Amino acid sequence: MKTKKIFITGGAGYVGSSLVPKILQLGHEVVVFDLFMYGDVFFNIKKNPKLKLVKSDIRNSKDIRKHIKDCDTVIHLACISNDPSFELNPELGKSINYDAFKPLVEISKEEGIERFIYASSSSVYGVKNELEVTEDLSLEPLTDYSKYKALCEEILLSNKEKGFYPLIIRPATVCGYAQRLRLDLTVNILTNHAINNGIIKVFGGSQKRPNINIDDMTDLYLNCINYPLDKIDSKVFNVGYENHSIDEIADIVRNTLKKKIDIVHEKTDDLRSYHVSSKKIEKELGFVPKRTINEAVESINQAFNKKLITNSMIDNRYYNIKTMQNINLQ
Repeated sequence: MKTKKIFITGGAGYVGSSLVPKILQLGHEVVVFDLFMYGDVFFNIKKNPKLKLVKSDIRNSKDIRKHIKDCDTVIHLACISNDPSFELNPELGKSINYDAFKPLVEISKEEGIERFIYASSSSVYGVKNELEVTEDLSLEPLTDYSKYKALCEEILLSNKEKGFYPLIIRPATVCGYAQRLRLDLTVNILTNHAINNGIIKVFGGSQKRPNINIDDMTDLYLNCINYPLDKIDSKVFNVGYENHSIDEIADIVRNTLKKKIDIVHEKTDDLRSYHVSSKKIEKELGFVPKRTINEAVESINQAFNKKLITNSMIDNRYYNIKTMQNINLQ
């Protein structure tokens, strides 16, 4: 296998903190380009000679050009992630998620990047009545966060040319333990509250939420580094595993933890429901997720048992909005 040099924006975030060690284990070089808002998530591997950590802002084109040299692959994870974080400061969100995207793509092409893997979102579809939300359905984003994800997809695909191969992944909601843990995502929220409070609050309950275990998500990005270029060129793939209602997820959490946990229902105005189909990626790339929501819940439970997670209800680093408010990113 040919070793590669991979430039990962937002590589010190939730997914990146789990992905980077896996890439290094395969012998590739990695440049992590990140603000490191959530601290030193690579403290146990940062002496690896194949890992380069660059503390910088995705809006800093000069730094991107400097550090992307000699790389052949980009995995673009950096963004203000999810609707609540984006709405905290819409101008900031736009500048990072959208305005910075086109310069990154242009620099990537100029510097000889071969494959550009973009982490979009399954939220770009909006609310669909179809039982199976497939990649050929129209995009009807409901929020600025998802609107700019969709617009970036357009920008990337319009830049396709010989020697530059774009790939768009639309992930479901990621769940499970990672070195930089997020406790503001559905499965992880319910697990944290169940373990520490013995109670799960379910807002609504009938809404479906597609999820994917973080180990499957990171395995897919690993695969994307090596898929034949003709298999991924300008392709768009949903990636999820289990489409469950919030009620079903609450039951999964309770049954996995095997302890007395009360489930309390509260009303909500957010009745968005998604049922994402991942049949295309299975058919074209042979990718099938292997891990369950139960395993994601158990990975967080084990981390609590090992004291890897502390002050989980109040520590800002587990919550994107709280961290952004704390550092006052502009």
